[in-house]
Formats: sequence, structure tokens, C-alpha cells
Amino acid sequence: MKKTQQGWQGWDEYAPFYDWENARTLGRRDLLFWRRFAARVGGTVLELGCGTGRVSIPLARAGIRLVGVDRSSGMLAHARHKMDGVRHGADSRRPMFVRGDIRALPFRKNSFRGVLAPYGVLQSVLADADLVATLKAIHRVLAPGGMVGIDLVPDVAAWGEYENQVRLRGRARGGTHFTLIESVHQDPRRRLTTFGQRYVARRGRRRSEQRFQLVFRTVGLPLMVRRLQGNGFAIEAVLGDYGGRPWDERAPEWIILARSV
Repeated sequence: MKKTQQGWQGWDEYAPFYDWENARTLGRRDLLFWRRFAARVGGTVLELGCGTGRVSIPLARAGIRLVGVDRSSGMLAHARHKMDGVRHGADSRRPMFVRGDIRALPFRKNSFRGVLAPYGVLQSVLADADLVATLKAIHRVLAPGGMVGIDLVPDVAAWGEYENQVRLRGRARGGTHFTLIESVHQDPRRRLTTFGQRYVARRGRRRSEQRFQLVFRTVGLPLMVRRLQGNGFAIEAVLGDYGGRPWDERAPEWIILARSV
């Protein structure tokens, strides 16, 4: 029986393409929400799965004291490179990027006033026991009364299966042309969705190709609420989009705000 890929695998290979792809999908539409969340909680904030700094860097530039943690050294290398090119205003701060496993966060107890888990990052935790370990780790590093914000991607399980479809193409900074050829496979029993990514990069006559897989677990909002409540959190709000509308099953985003108790 083939061993299931772990949720943290594939992200080093994805790192050179992550910003290019997300500029064409999610973009910046969640940044104001997370900036307001971080400003509300006050103090230092931790971002789980900070990746290339898509959220961390804009929040730090807005004056938020922020630490980002990610298991992928490739993603963190891109984040640090981006920081080197960022101009800092009078109110901006420089985020700290740390390599670590979100199931066993490498920080002291009560280190943070808030924790962000944007854009489905907890859906890269593929086993329920690992999700519980992650929530326990979050609770440990949060100060009493601290807040956690969790953003789930609701449509992963409903993604139709397909093989080798061209999903995106276009030019990146520096003139390289990317083509994303993608395959999607569902495992309904384990509630896992596997995205097979094939990136073709062309620059002049030079051509290269990178293949990797990313695996995500569908975590329903009621299950996440139960896991939070069972691991030291009280639910403050359940939202259906970044504008704060109430949640229902058809909402475009599933966001949970919870307080450490």
C-alpha cells in the first residue's frame, strides 16, 4: 500500500511559483482582515505556515510585531529574500521568520497575543491527531485570553478530478513565462485532496520543469469548532467572508475566531 504523502511535503518545490500563482488566485483580498485582527489582539502575533511572507510582510510593514513559522526552508528563503527588497517606513517592523513544525511550535509558553492560520494552512495537517497536537501547541504559546484566527478553504473536497489540465499561464517578474499543468485526485474516505503540480518555466530558449504534489485535508467547520473547544478555546465568532458576514455552508470563506481560556 502506497504511503500517504505528508502535508508539509512539496512546499520547497512550490516556493519559486507560490507568489506568482497566488497573485492570480487569492491575491491580497484577505490582508486587511488579518491586519485588523492583529491590531485588535495587540502585542506580538504568530503566523502559522507563513510561507513566502505573503501575509507576514505586509502586516509587519503596517507596524504589527510578527513572527512567522514554516517547515519549508525553500518558502522561508523566498520570504527573507523579499524582505531584503522591502522599504521600511517609520511605523514598519521587520518580521522574524523561524523554521519549525506547527505541531510542536518552537516557542516559549505565553509568547504571543495572537495566532494567525490563514488560507487553509491547518488543512495541510492531514491526521486528526496532528490537528489536535497543533491546537495544543497554539494554546501553549498563546498568552491567557489570546486570540487565534483560522481560515478554512471550503471547496477543496468539492474540487472535480481531472488530469493534466493547463490551469494558469503567464509571465513572471524577470521575464520567465510559467505554465501550470495540474491534476487533481480525491480520496473521499480519508477526506484528502491531492493536487499534482507540473510547472513549466520558459525564458528565451531555456526550458525547465518542476513536478510536485500538495495534499490537503477537508476539515469541516463544525469539526474545527469542536476541536478548538476541546483544547482550551472559546469560540468568539464564525464568519463567512473577510468582510465579516455571518457564516453559512455556502459562504466563500470559513473563518473561526477563538480565545484561549
